[in-house]
Amino acid sequence: MSKLSWEKPTIIKHAGGLANKFGQGVSRRTLSRIDGVSVEALIERFGTPLFVFSEHRLRQRAREAKRAFELRYPKVQFSWSYKTNYLDAVCRIFHQEGAWAEVVSEMEYDMARRLGVPPEHILFNGPYKPEESLRKALTEGARVHIDHYEELYLAERIAKELGRVVPVSIRVNMDTGIHPRWDRFGFNLDTGEALDAARRIHTGGALTLDGLHCHIGTFILEPSAYGQAASKMAALAKQLRQETGMRIDFIDLGGGFASRATLHGQYAPGADSAPALDDYAEAITSALLSAGFAPEDMPTLLLETGRAMVDEAGFMLTRVVGNKRLADGSRSIIIDSGVNLLFTSFWYRHEILPVTDRGGMQEETVVYGPLCMNIDVVRPSVLLPPLEAGDPLVIRPVGAYNVTQWMQFIRLRPAVVLVGEDGSVDVIREAETLDNVKGPERLPERLVNKS
Repeated sequence: MSKLSWEKPTIIKHAGGLANKFGQGVSRRTLSRIDGVSVEALIERFGTPLFVFSEHRLRQRAREAKRAFELRYPKVQFSWSYKTNYLDAVCRIFHQEGAWAEVVSEMEYDMARRLGVPPEHILFNGPYKPEESLRKALTEGARVHIDHYEELYLAERIAKELGRVVPVSIRVNMDTGIHPRWDRFGFNLDTGEALDAARRIHTGGALTLDGLHCHIGTFILEPSAYGQAASKMAALAKQLRQETGMRIDFIDLGGGFASRATLHGQYAPGADSAPALDDYAEAITSALLSAGFAPEDMPTLLLETGRAMVDEAGFMLTRVVGNKRLADGSRSIIIDSGVNLLFTSFWYRHEILPVTDRGGMQEETVVYGPLCMNIDVVRPSVLLPPLEAGDPLVIRPVGAYNVTQWMQFIRLRPAVVLVGEDGSVDVIREAETLDNVKGPERLPERLVNKS
């Protein structure tokens, strides 16, 4: 008897409903409009691929977050995470909604200053701050989070050169039950390193410690982990107050809140499994309010929100360019946007929706991008109806990290447009040209006109 070949199992989620002789059909959905604007009209005007952002969703999410935390705690300040999406229009919207800037490089620092953000409203993070950028930030009065002892030593030297005591904060890492633990950044709390760093600042005399910062990870689905972080940071702040007399003015709990994207390997859709902003707010503010701070010592809560604010506001418009049957008989399509533009496809099962559905049986489909690379897989498996070359699709949510991590590998980067709350459509980043790519290059004279 021959051995049966192994077949990869497939799990398809079934929704409950009234039974009939044909069974329960899989939900068929389309997306033909974004904030009332026709997707086909956008494609007709700007072509594909095309990134589209919704101003309404950006402002709505910022206001939801502000309300969730300010309902529960008297002193809250949000900061927009530039690395998540540093398009000027996106950053400006969050700043108009009251957010400060959180940056992790001199490039992002200069972006924020260029947009008019005052230095005192910039949180400067990251493990590497070149001396000139650190000097500029400390001189201008930005809120610098010291990451390691070498940076602390450099900051002290700069403060002495300035001839004044300079306020700084320190980044702290700790065990909150989240794994892998983000302990490569900052000073460890559990080993006593963070306390030693604070003592070092206090005894050095050149700096003063006015804040504590931590960032426990990314796409955190457990609000209780933030409660643990807040409790530990509050305990450290109180210990420093008792031991040294230093008052911690703010506790910065970073970002990492989950969006409604769906992780690979996650069974339930992200829209169903991502905690609400109120859940994060309850865990954090309860910990701070129960920490026992005297009213005059109650720290300001800073938050560096990114993904959860912008992800659902971003859409990718794309077209089918080809159909194929793979060697194993499975169906695949090729679209004109790949992992060069949708870098987060490596981590998330982005929703892919036809603009129109002409009917026909839905089938498990592999969605490939246009790159000449086997890793260019936008979705390894998704139920889609029959599609033809030229058919438009909408991919969502893609607002976080894609327009900061995209690359001009093989293909030029496309335009980005913003749909305004009044229904207007503005180009907020022009499509790239070959001159944009080749402009910085220089061809040595000895290679000119040489065969």
